[in-house]
This record gives sequence, structure tokens and C-alpha cells, in this order.
Amino acid sequence: MLLKADPADRGKRLDAWLHERLPEYSRARLQSWIRAGRVQVNGAAGKPSSVIRGAEEIDVEPVHLPPLRAEAEDIPLSALYEDESVVAIDKPAGMVVHAGAGVHRGTVVNALLHRFGALSTVGGELRPGIVHRLDRFTSGVLLVAKTDAAHRDLATQFSSRKVEKTYLALVEGTLTGMGHIEKPITRDPGNRARMTARLTTGRHAITDWKAIEHFRGFTLLEIRIGTGRTHQIRAHMAAMGHPVAGDRLYGAKASPWDRYFLHAHRLAFRSPANGGRVEIKSPLPPELLEWKASLDAQGIH
Repeated sequence: MLLKADPADRGKRLDAWLHERLPEYSRARLQSWIRAGRVQVNGAAGKPSSVIRGAEEIDVEPVHLPPLRAEAEDIPLSALYEDESVVAIDKPAGMVVHAGAGVHRGTVVNALLHRFGALSTVGGELRPGIVHRLDRFTSGVLLVAKTDAAHRDLATQFSSRKVEKTYLALVEGTLTGMGHIEKPITRDPGNRARMTARLTTGRHAITDWKAIEHFRGFTLLEIRIGTGRTHQIRAHMAAMGHPVAGDRLYGAKASPWDRYFLHAHRLAFRSPANGGRVEIKSPLPPELLEWKASLDAQGIH
């Protein structure tokens, strides 16, 4: 495909400029094409760091990779609940839910396929059974659909906000009482790896919090979310000036536990199998209990 730079592009890196023009491809993939000589700038091979002057003709020869498929792997998983329609697992921090962005092994989906053989196909071959997700370093309850009918039922419950989702989060600073956050969330234009709730545009997002314990420099919150946006709690708390403890991407100080303190503690929904109300809880994992025990408790204000 032939692209043309204009004077407004002057000074931009070639890889960054290509990502602006071709956002459907990751910057890493575009850089690999440049290094492989598949990006010609005025007929000559470019470099990722080449600087756009503003009038170049840039010829891109894409390489379309075959679609990813999830593969079964023998990885231990802890199940919190199971019936004929769904299974709820206790996801550990550090485990990616499904393949993508350079991660293809060691995922929750791979472990589920090994244990259950077949899951809902509604989400495609890369995300079988996945109705909702947790960030890589968020632990706790993750609900998975076994059948297509269950997947559609649960998707409706999530979209209509009938699934109750409660998290425990340690945040920097002192918060008292309770609060309601209703700020749109969108991709941060300054850092594509994170989201932001500091702009007026984005997808509607609702977060309710309640302070339940105080420590020197930190507050433990119970958080309920009415929507399920990417990085919702992390972005909302950062926008308040109280980032989740250990969440360096959102401005928090580093922690010695190699994760941030965010845990999906409780999930309540209607079982697609029998219509009964199901409530699932995941206790804080050992590293978060250890982290909490290391803090200087101040009592509830």
C-alpha cells in the first residue's frame, strides 16, 4: 500500500507515523516490517527511528499473520464454582486471560481448554468461553461460559448490569466514607498502554467505592463497578489522585510484591443452567494478605 506524508507530519518517527496511519496493526508489528525491509521510504528501506520530513512516499508491504488459536496446556487452575453452564476460576495475578500482544502460552484459556476440553465458541478461537476479563495482574473471580447458550445469557446479564462485581483495592492516600465516580474512559493519547478518565471523551463508566480500612499512606476500598471498561478501576482511581497501590502504569509507587493491589473479590449472577442466583467469593491471595499485614494500620476513620 502506498502512503504519503504531508508537512504536518514533519519530525515524527517513521514507526510512530505508520501507527497513526495504520492503527489496526501494533507498533511492534510495524517495526518488524520496517526492519525486514517491507517499508520503503522514497524507494529506500527505512528504519523505525527514521524522521519524517513531510513529503515522502512510503510503500508498505504488509505480512498478514494467520489467526491465533488457543491451545490446551496443562496448567493448574483453582475452580471456585461449576455447573453445567459455567465455571468460575480463581485467577492468579500475572496470568493473562487469553493470547494476544505477544503472549501465546500460559494463559487462562489454555489452562481451561486442557481441563474442560471444549468451551463456548461465541468469542472465537482465541477467546473460547471468555465473557469478561481481568487485567493480567488483577487476581480473583473470573467467570467462563461452557456453552454458547450460557455465553449469550451471561453477555446479556453483563451488558444489562445485572452481574454484581465487587473488588478490593488498596489505593495510595486517604479516602473516607464512600464515593461515586462517573467519568468516561478512553485510550490515553500520551501512552497507548493505559487508559485515562481525565478527558471529556470516551466510554461511559461507573465506579462506586467505600473505605473499609485505613493504613499509613493507604486506604483499603471495597469497589463496585456498574460497567466493565478496560482498566476501569485503575483509571478512575488514578484520575482521583489515588492510584491503586503498586500500579506504576498509573503513577503509583512500585511495590515489593511484583503486582498491584486489586482483587476481584465477589461476583453474583443468575446461572444460565437453572436460573438460580449464584454468589462467588475469592479470598485475598497470600501475597496481598502479606502486603496488607506489612502496613501500619490506622483504624477506620
